Amino acid sequence: MARKADGTWDKSKLPSRHVTEGPARSPHRSYYYAMGLGSREIRQPFVGVASCWNEAAPCNTALMRQAHAVSEGVKKAGATPREFCTITVTDGIAMGHEGMRSSLVSREVIADSVELTMRGHSYDALVGIAGCDKSLPGMMMAMLRLNVPSVFLYGGSILPGRWKGRDVTVVDVFEAVGQHSAGNLPESELTALEQVACPSDGACGGQFTANTMACVSEAIGLALPLSASLPAPYLDRDAYAVASGEAVVRLIETGLRPRDICTRKAFENAAVVVAATGGSTNGGLHLPAMAHECGIEFTLADVADIFKRTPYLADLKPGGRYVAKDMGEAGGMPMLMKTLLDGGYLHGDCMTVTGKTLAENLADVVWRDDQDVIRPHTNPLSPTGGVVGLWGSLAPEGSIVKVAGMQSHRSHRGPARVFDGEEACFAAVEAGDYKDGDVLVIRYEGPRGGPGMREMLSTTAALSGQGRGDKVALITDGRFSGGTRGLCIGHIGPEAQLGGPIALIEDGDIIAIDADAGTIELEVPAEELARRKEHWKPRVTAYGSGALWKYAQGVGPAHLGAVTHPGFEGERHVYADI
Repeated sequence: MARKADGTWDKSKLPSRHVTEGPARSPHRSYYYAMGLGSREIRQPFVGVASCWNEAAPCNTALMRQAHAVSEGVKKAGATPREFCTITVTDGIAMGHEGMRSSLVSREVIADSVELTMRGHSYDALVGIAGCDKSLPGMMMAMLRLNVPSVFLYGGSILPGRWKGRDVTVVDVFEAVGQHSAGNLPESELTALEQVACPSDGACGGQFTANTMACVSEAIGLALPLSASLPAPYLDRDAYAVASGEAVVRLIETGLRPRDICTRKAFENAAVVVAATGGSTNGGLHLPAMAHECGIEFTLADVADIFKRTPYLADLKPGGRYVAKDMGEAGGMPMLMKTLLDGGYLHGDCMTVTGKTLAENLADVVWRDDQDVIRPHTNPLSPTGGVVGLWGSLAPEGSIVKVAGMQSHRSHRGPARVFDGEEACFAAVEAGDYKDGDVLVIRYEGPRGGPGMREMLSTTAALSGQGRGDKVALITDGRFSGGTRGLCIGHIGPEAQLGGPIALIEDGDIIAIDADAGTIELEVPAEELARRKEHWKPRVTAYGSGALWKYAQGVGPAHLGAVTHPGFEGERHVYADI
């Protein structure tokens, strides 16, 4: 116990002793006095309160308010908060142009910058607050890397927009661009839609990447129950922020750390929730990356195996009817996890930041028949999860597709139409320069070849908006947004830049995809592929310096999480024990 019987703290084993204790730290303490701290506050544990606040997009604009509320909770519990911000690259703004190359890279920068801030200032614990897609796994990766007592807090989803009597999200706007290019939507209506689709603070309102990873944060045990449910503009959210601040101080007292919580079983629980909610394919990228930080081998193959045996229960956009706000009102993650636990799909003995097990947290949750957002495990939307892994001659290291809501067109066989980069494919789609039955191939968009593994929502949404999303398939060594729907297969590995089979495809080659069988095949003889490989060379990218160049030098394959450092395997000390 770090807290003594008289309420004071024993900091002899806490990192902050290096900046607050003893005569040698007098210069350090002078800085704290300069910021208005008193001697009692300096003697308390220091809690880093990290937020991804910025004014890039509504996903992040409510985070500072919640960070301040976290600090209130830390103070109430007898510790000293130290707020700081890190970056966020928001996918909705970065989508469809060169800016998207920065998105996945930002996950690593967020984890690195939080780590460096915590290390540099010797903070004892961490509350991380995140809004947009990559900031959630980036923040949780930092927690697992540092292994100090930590609590994660999602900043909350956006409220749905209303247009022509129905709820809409930003994905409706992306798809409306396709409708407009097909001549089916006047520009005046496109403008009207864009002005109402995003009416508040908060991250994208469907089960896209942000809400998927918010669900993961509760399922894996790093976030308080129900903390992901309320939309960002609701001031009631601040109570969860205060409670998160109080909770992290309790964790300092008990010594419960992220790696005690995020066990192999906990990662399995997280994968179950991604599947059951019809979540983002990016879950198949981020869970391996998080596991890499704490020495748990959890690859795309492991994730996909869990997807195959998990029922699809939450009727959420883009494949379903409801938005994140509706799921929160239906009982949120506790309601979903209660039925999954009852069905035997979750490990109830996993520890969480409450200091209780998952099963103990869910003990008093009562199933509600007055909602149909979340189905009981006995009556699923489909018997297997909303996300599927595919392997075959085109993807020896695997690939991934979101099938949530797809009642048909789960298999496809057709000729390849090859594009080296997203822009060329988007231009062809916008011009209608493709045929029904085609397999559109976007390559050199992998982690190294992009560099940055861009998402392709602009292209896939344009196809859907043109009403032809079920007439073609699209494959890439890049990624798809959680908002993508249709037979769109991403994360194909090995990527083109490494000479994977996707690099060797030529126009007209036949590609066969079967999401139910979990296969993706390039119907070209092996000897012909070997002949093509002899003449193949890696592409020279446009990025020969800077952050994207640095990322490309060290990034690993997508099926292992596209990580950039050795992780637990190379670890020689744990920050929490300095």
